[in-house]
Amino acid sequence: MPADDRTAVTDVLRALVDAWGRHDSDAYGDLFTDDATYVTFVGTRYQGRRDIVRSHRTLFDTFLKGTRLADEVIDVRFPHPDTALVTGRGDTYKGRRPRRLSKVQTYVLVRQADGRWRIAAFHNTKRKPLMEAISFRSAPGLVPTDRH
Repeated sequence: MPADDRTAVTDVLRALVDAWGRHDSDAYGDLFTDDATYVTFVGTRYQGRRDIVRSHRTLFDTFLKGTRLADEVIDVRFPHPDTALVTGRGDTYKGRRPRRLSKVQTYVLVRQADGRWRIAAFHNTKRKPLMEAISFRSAPGLVPTDRH
């Protein structure tokens, strides 16, 4: 896949972090497809850009007021020229950026007819390192080959 596609995809994620930092739910939502699926770490599922914008407007005014978004891309793959799968880590924070990010995130981005990449699906999972360590010690076959 051309390097410019990888850059375009990671630019979308940088724009996501920037929109979050401004608490701009409209700019945040504009990075998603009209019919995007968004699953939070608590298991709430939002369907469509309108739902994503509305929920983030509320979050930015309440639970996530004053927060910033930390994001780290681990892997970008292109199973199809117009589809990107991104795995990363992330977290919300106030003050100093956390050294270790506590959530594992999966993004599916698609290139739309206008050539713009948008997020079609997002899933956020809270990482539980203690449970990982226990399961890896008890069953070493569970340890991933690439342990990011």
